[in-house]
Amino acid sequence: MPVAGERSAARREAMGRRLARFAALRGKAARPGEFWDVVAVTAADAEQALAYRQQLAEKLSRKELPLGARYHVFVDPPGPKIGGYSRRLPNASALGKIFTALPFGDPIYQMLELKLAMYIDFPSHMKPGILITCSDDIELYSTGVEETITFDKPGFTALAHPSDLTVGTTHGVFVLDPSSFSGKGELEYTSCRHFLHKPDIETMRQCGAVCVRGNCSQLSSSGDDSDSEMDSECVYTDSIFYMDHSIAKQLLTFYKQMGTLCCEIDAYGDFLQALGPGATQDYTKNTSNVTKEESQLVEVRQKLYSLLKGTTLNVIVLNNSKFYHIGTMQEYLFHFTSDSKLKFELDLLSVAFSIFSDKAETLDQSASIIQSILEPGCFIGPGSVIEYSRIGPEVSVGKNSIISGSYINLKVDIPSNCFLSSLSIKINDRVKYVSMVFSVEDDLKKSVKLLSDIHSLQFVGVSLLVCLDLWGVKISDQLFSSENTGLGLWTARIFPVCSTLSESVRTSLKMLNSVQHMSAFKLNGFKLLSVEEMLTYKDVEDMLKFRKQIYDEICLQRQKEKSDL
Repeated sequence: MPVAGERSAARREAMGRRLARFAALRGKAARPGEFWDVVAVTAADAEQALAYRQQLAEKLSRKELPLGARYHVFVDPPGPKIGGYSRRLPNASALGKIFTALPFGDPIYQMLELKLAMYIDFPSHMKPGILITCSDDIELYSTGVEETITFDKPGFTALAHPSDLTVGTTHGVFVLDPSSFSGKGELEYTSCRHFLHKPDIETMRQCGAVCVRGNCSQLSSSGDDSDSEMDSECVYTDSIFYMDHSIAKQLLTFYKQMGTLCCEIDAYGDFLQALGPGATQDYTKNTSNVTKEESQLVEVRQKLYSLLKGTTLNVIVLNNSKFYHIGTMQEYLFHFTSDSKLKFELDLLSVAFSIFSDKAETLDQSASIIQSILEPGCFIGPGSVIEYSRIGPEVSVGKNSIISGSYINLKVDIPSNCFLSSLSIKINDRVKYVSMVFSVEDDLKKSVKLLSDIHSLQFVGVSLLVCLDLWGVKISDQLFSSENTGLGLWTARIFPVCSTLSESVRTSLKMLNSVQHMSAFKLNGFKLLSVEEMLTYKDVEDMLKFRKQIYDEICLQRQKEKSDL
């Protein structure tokens, strides 16, 4: 077996062991020190927090999480956001990226369970402190037979993964101390001189972050399959990090002194760039990676720099590790359907916890069906993901599409590269439904400042102006739900409110069809909402009820199949 294959097999075996350990703890009380004391999830607003709390309560009642830990949801106060709304992966916007369904497990795992399983070995080898992780990445790693990852040093401790240089441009990159680091073995403890936040390749080279070594050749990028061994260039990129108890107390005191935070502070960019002997305060003035620039940002960053300057940034290098990011529609589709490496290492399934008759015309092995019911006769194209949906017998889904939370019971061909996600909403105490539809290539983050510039916005590759004309929607100040967040697909009031879930899917697909065939489909008479408003009005309870119906039906079918045997 080639070395690359052995590395991959070692990661798969290590992750299998962690998953088994986590599975043994689900629904049971962990022994003291065996699991986390507190699992804290951050929400962007009160509605999202409610959604998180409801989903956590459901998981605990179904014995899907270990007991004994306290599960807390913390809400961003109104004003500048720390958490976001997942604009690049909008099927996760309503119920949260940490609750993204994954194509494995029975019942299916969501990102929260995977995170808890990936880090299951850490609490028992960790001094008091806090581990910080994002909700849209997966780290698979092997540390060798005898070795365990230990978090016992003062200050900050981060995990580092060998990655190719282009991956480094969108992540944090460590400039490691060469005297304390050899790049050999699967696990190595070292320290970081300087942390670079999303640097360009030239900066990486100038700062001495680029390594050329045989053991640094396990390239981890989204999409390369080239485990080209030996002598390739790499940088060490970040994922999760730990801060000890005393640092956490310092930051809490700082927060209390500041009063209300009036700008977006990033736990990665704003904490880690202040650390290590090579840190300078140049970064405090760089606002290129900030979602929204507030006037006090530079001042707050400088105060944080003064507080943290001189603090050690310890780094645990995981030479046999692979980092996967699942934060965009393209990444989500690629990793769940086409990425043979992730499929192998996590044992991802084509059909996970779903009802799927053999008579259905499908299934291409690269499609991914997650907690859904597919009726005989439907067709799902290669590279598409269907989650929490009910697909009727006369439905054909093209390739590379995402269908989420939908009920499709009409005769319809859903085109390739289509994104369709349905939400329950509550207006004046009445439950209604809206389905957002886009191309998976559409940029939901793009916005313009003036109405006269909206021709540059594109909906499924067509100028939004042309689409509005086909739908009979007038251009006015009322067209967009918010000026603060800019005029874009996220804030455009174009999605019709309907009284049933299937009707909302039918209507939104007609909108899409009208643009693709350049034929009018007038939206007069419908109340229209933007994605932003859909999230404000979302009815979490009703959406979870729809998921629960699918869940119950699958369990019932399973029991029936068992009794038939």
